[in-house]
Amino acid sequence: MSDDNTIAILDYGSQYSQVIARRVREAHVYCELFPWNAPVEQIMALKPKGFILTGGPNSVYSPDAPTLPAYVLDSGLPVLGICYGMQLLTLHFGGIVAPGTEREYGAADVVIDSVNPLFQIGHQKVWMSHGDRLEQLPPDFVTLGHSANSPYAFIRHQQKPYFGVQFHPEVNHTENGRAFLHAFVQEVCQASPTWTAQSIIEQAVERIREQVGSAKILSAVSGGVDSSVATALVHRAVGSQLSAIFVDTGMLRHNERQLVETAFRQNMGIDLFVEDGEEAFLTLLRGVTEPEAKRRVIGETFIRLFEYHARTLDNPEFLVQGTIYPDVVESAAPDRQQAARIKSHHNVGGLPKDMQFKLVEPLRYLFKDEVRAVGEALGLPPELVWRQPFPGPGLAVRCLGEITKQRLDVLRAADHIFTSALAEHGLMKNKTEDGVAQAFAVLLPVKSVGVMGDERTYEEVLALRAVQTDDFMTADWVDLPHDFLAMVANRIVNTVRGINRVVYDITSKPPGTIEWE
Repeated sequence: MSDDNTIAILDYGSQYSQVIARRVREAHVYCELFPWNAPVEQIMALKPKGFILTGGPNSVYSPDAPTLPAYVLDSGLPVLGICYGMQLLTLHFGGIVAPGTEREYGAADVVIDSVNPLFQIGHQKVWMSHGDRLEQLPPDFVTLGHSANSPYAFIRHQQKPYFGVQFHPEVNHTENGRAFLHAFVQEVCQASPTWTAQSIIEQAVERIREQVGSAKILSAVSGGVDSSVATALVHRAVGSQLSAIFVDTGMLRHNERQLVETAFRQNMGIDLFVEDGEEAFLTLLRGVTEPEAKRRVIGETFIRLFEYHARTLDNPEFLVQGTIYPDVVESAAPDRQQAARIKSHHNVGGLPKDMQFKLVEPLRYLFKDEVRAVGEALGLPPELVWRQPFPGPGLAVRCLGEITKQRLDVLRAADHIFTSALAEHGLMKNKTEDGVAQAFAVLLPVKSVGVMGDERTYEEVLALRAVQTDDFMTADWVDLPHDFLAMVANRIVNTVRGINRVVYDITSKPPGTIEWE
């Protein structure tokens, strides 16, 4: 996968672990994320230039706490320990870690005391998330920075390229965190910036051809950016071996079916079979209200429909899916046993065990910005590459409570009003401008009393959601102009029957997720 120019990240269960991977990739350096106890042969086969030890939920003193593998230090390569990773380093070398008198969660000010290759001297705004802290430096280590609650917030070994930080440089809230990590991988580890969209395509094409050989492949097209780029990438690799199927679940956005058909048939030159599955999905979802149950029903129904079509398409052996890194981390796939499951994605946690296909997932270890860069490099039209992200289960996870055709139609109409208004007012993010990265409406199974035309109404509540993010692993809510929100709310209530109240979601990620379900 790499050209001897890799950073190995050992995952100790932090929900930010894959954000670290994204930051390293932003420096155009390839990296892979491994469970902390992965076989040494698997990791060292990549000939890494250095190691990063992630944070995690454990205390280093717990009886079953994950440990620091001996080969990491035996390699003599640079090591950066983040939060729990730092505490492992210090414990190994004889330092003392103990519960802090005050837990430190959120923004903090770290004072950098000494010259170092990663941070400039002075005050740095960082993001803390820890209960334990370093109480005594190990021998041969020096402190480079401290915060009000962490006397050793940034440390290093005096002779060896070992660094530790109590804060999280990977998250957006650490103002110079990107520069910090880029300096570690490029200057300390001496890794060259060779990871580009073109190199991703070349390596992915090679892997796809090696995996599938001359077998037939079926692509699961959802209309979203990820499945579109995955399909185009596989088409680049195998050409006519690929057949694509788009399932209209009845839970698509306004005019989405027509947009997808045009994009694939006219712009990409790929044969596309369209299946009208609305009745099948809505029948199986009748009475289902629990989010995880919805995802499982949708995931299995997708696969069963594909299996049915496979019998008419010479029984393809492989199925293409647009799974990306955030899907994997939120589903806490089995290779991340220390992490807590946030929600199952229909293409990660919702697939039936007796599925007849072998999966081809060329984007599984890419972040959204990398997916878009690959899409552009493949020549996909900008309107497809920069489309709003859309979950695989579609409006099912934005229509809270029971899913019915009537409620979906209400939600679809309101969502179109909101997103169209954002575009009309130039508030959406594109390649060259900042703005709203993702926006949508959520229909709530909550009714409220209203007054329309001097009459009492008792209808459902709609929530609007708009976030700004680069990686979709963390996100901030967007403070949209109040007059804009008032205009949108007025338009929705006046034109969409079934909604009489509109609210705006001002929750960031974390603590919330972007989607409500």
